[in-house]
Amino acid sequence: MLKCCLLRGLRSGDRREESATTYRRFDDGKRSVDFVLAYNGETQLEEHRRKCEIFEANLQREGLQLEHNKVQRVHFIKIHAPTEVLYRYAEILKIKVPLKPIPGQDQIFAESAHEFKTCLSRMCKSLFSSVQLNTALFPEREPRIHLEFSRNYLELYDTEHPNFLDASTRYSIINFILQRQHFVEGEETADNLGIEKLVQDGVYTCAYTLHDKDDRNRLLKEWANISKWKNLQPLDQIKDYFGAKVALYFAWLGFYTQMLIPISIFGVLCFLYGFITWSSDPISRDICNDNGTIMCPQCDRSCDYWRLNETCTSSKFNYLIDNNMTVVFAFSMAIWAVVYLEFWKRYSAGLVHRWGLTGFTHHVEHPRPQYLAKISRSKRLAGKAYEQDQAGKRTVLDPDVPFWSIKFLPNFTSYSIMILFICISVIAIAGIIIYRMAQRASHSILGSENSMTFKVMILPMTAGIIDLIVISLLDMVYSSLAVKLTNYEYCRTQTEYDESLTIKNYVFQFVNYYSSLFYIAFLKGKFVGYPAKYNRVLGFRQEECNPGGCLMELCMQLVIIMAGKQAVNAIVEMLIPYLMRTFKELSYRHGWYKSHQDQRLVPYNQFTEDYNLLPAQNNSLYVEYLEMVVQFGFITLFSLAFPLAPLLALLNNVIEVRLDAIKMLRFLRRPVGMRARDIGVWHNIMTVVTRIAVASSAMIIAFSTNLIPKIVYAASMGDPELNNYLNFTLAVFNTKDFQVQPLLGGSQHVNETVCRYTEFRNSPDDPHPYKRPMIYWKILTGRLAFIVIYQVSKVSANRFRANVDRVCPQNIITMLQGILRWAVPDVSGRLLKRIKRENFLLREHIIEYEKRHAMKLVQTELNGHPKSDGELRQRNNETVIRSRDDATSFV
Repeated sequence: MLKCCLLRGLRSGDRREESATTYRRFDDGKRSVDFVLAYNGETQLEEHRRKCEIFEANLQREGLQLEHNKVQRVHFIKIHAPTEVLYRYAEILKIKVPLKPIPGQDQIFAESAHEFKTCLSRMCKSLFSSVQLNTALFPEREPRIHLEFSRNYLELYDTEHPNFLDASTRYSIINFILQRQHFVEGEETADNLGIEKLVQDGVYTCAYTLHDKDDRNRLLKEWANISKWKNLQPLDQIKDYFGAKVALYFAWLGFYTQMLIPISIFGVLCFLYGFITWSSDPISRDICNDNGTIMCPQCDRSCDYWRLNETCTSSKFNYLIDNNMTVVFAFSMAIWAVVYLEFWKRYSAGLVHRWGLTGFTHHVEHPRPQYLAKISRSKRLAGKAYEQDQAGKRTVLDPDVPFWSIKFLPNFTSYSIMILFICISVIAIAGIIIYRMAQRASHSILGSENSMTFKVMILPMTAGIIDLIVISLLDMVYSSLAVKLTNYEYCRTQTEYDESLTIKNYVFQFVNYYSSLFYIAFLKGKFVGYPAKYNRVLGFRQEECNPGGCLMELCMQLVIIMAGKQAVNAIVEMLIPYLMRTFKELSYRHGWYKSHQDQRLVPYNQFTEDYNLLPAQNNSLYVEYLEMVVQFGFITLFSLAFPLAPLLALLNNVIEVRLDAIKMLRFLRRPVGMRARDIGVWHNIMTVVTRIAVASSAMIIAFSTNLIPKIVYAASMGDPELNNYLNFTLAVFNTKDFQVQPLLGGSQHVNETVCRYTEFRNSPDDPHPYKRPMIYWKILTGRLAFIVIYQVSKVSANRFRANVDRVCPQNIITMLQGILRWAVPDVSGRLLKRIKRENFLLREHIIEYEKRHAMKLVQTELNGHPKSDGELRQRNNETVIRSRDDATSFV
């Protein structure tokens, strides 16, 4: 009865909002709610109830304070971590926190700040004042020196600092405790350990941290707002709210977006160069002015002869991306990629040091509960997973898992299935290629009035859209499968798990998204044959490039897949979470799942409101990283085919930063803060993609553009103006030599005796008809020479100095990239000098503190228990030595 009255009061608005003192606090209005467990109290099984009691009793033994809320059908357990619990686990987890000001630190900070305050920096700050953060809402924090927390040095820490055990750190400590508590008495194994297992078994419906209303509203207004797209991000506040791992993602995404600005501007200039010099292109000019060149049919039976000038429009557009600036842009992209990666490492090192994470390593990570559970179920490892003492208590161990006898089979199975799906993806792309070949052979398409426009423009666009749909479907299927495959492996820590999942997914995505583009860039039109002997696939002739080249089609395919993927991701990331949250909120608010009104869930405080949000997964950032790294591959591997690709990426990312922020603040529960010192394996992946991009650019320029044939023609024929270049690229064919005679019907070209096709072959009147002429081999040599110069090998300097019989695989671009990596160290010299000086000050400060503490102890003992001078001197020396050791271990 009381419950019904309370709910009616809630629905009528009497208690729609609790007072500010209890909105996200315990009923006493003092203790904050740091974590929440939720379960269905009215349908709870007896077995589940018993597990809850044991689990909650273990939490209380750890020192956590619990309070139940049983007002509605969903019951909540509010958890508060007292200061002593936070201090104990902060010391166990080696969390670094800021110290009170120590003598000498102001000089270090002042010198570091002086190096930044140059004339150029002051001018840039004044020019870009409109993008600066609002210092009234996000005040700039004073730099502090950080030290691993130890209760022995509690007096040294600045407990009033906003970064001292902030909310994300508190939540991570509580989550660590929750992951390590058992819920079965007398059978404490890894299989009945941790909150994740309880949620998986349905004992609890969820476990989550709470959003902070004031901080959340401030971030929503000033950060997660599309209208603030040009403003800098409040990274310190993001780190305090979400943890370092999430903050590093947004820092990386913002840095990547800013680095896209210069290369986008250069890409626009290259594109404008094509427009400015449009009329100077001899190929498109000759194609448009040609009225008599008859081209051979592009299929066997149903295709007619066609005039060369029908490709006038496509050849003009092709020049926009295949001109003298193509090589310059490709070279600039290769250098930009390395500069971006190297400067990101420097920038992130400064952030990590500011957040007190310098020196943090994943090697001290605790094993995943799922990993321990998998070991406990293994017959070979079950005996090594536990140790029982004399009192009969079992202790969970972390045994060594042999690779060949245990890990090999799961890993082999996992990666074999990955290869299987890669093959499926390649087969799907091959199917689309066959579709294109079949459509080209169809009379119903090529026989239309505007058939050549359809063939050159519309058909590649429809094929690109079909390709986007296929790869999106394969992506959805494989993404869920990859999680199951990774769960099958023996991944000890969360970092190992994330990296294994990331590698499997990215390799598949690489093949899935880039294979069609690689086909157009490297295979299409390269092995077609000639009219008397075409090379066929399943009876279909292979696709040919138009006389202007295949670069235009590569451009269209790139734009469709890249822009389409970004649009689909934006819809999926924002629309689906919004609809799911709205449906869940309405279903609980109106009791759609239950017939009785008392089954409704009325949100009236922070933990009931957050219950309706979507859960934040441990690997939720994986999807965000994957989207951006795939985009990075598009612009580094293929952007020379479309110089505006970096601009598209820039426009997308400006909005993406704000959309991701909106999603995390509005639609997702607050994630548990996690420490991190970098973006993990994603940096290595981008490094590999950058190296592949050098080879890709070299081969695209050599084999898919007209650069090398133009150079060879101008040098061989003495025609620098390229006046006869178009005729040079078209071979002559006698129509009586057709392998399959076309069925022309009422065509006006029935009596044609010769036709032209894009190839370098002898004429039918030559003593060696249709064979490769010498000019073809010169062009091929030129293409290979270009790859050698641009990409392949260069004798190392050591050979010249030492006359060693060894060739070092070096290339011009890679050599320049290596010089940049050497010239731009991962951590700036200024920061390294600052870290050394801070460590020195820190050691001296701790030693002085230990000395003062030792003197107090000696004075106390002297007053209460007199000792000899020798004993006091010896005690003092021992204390100083211990203080030096402690200082070294904690810094």
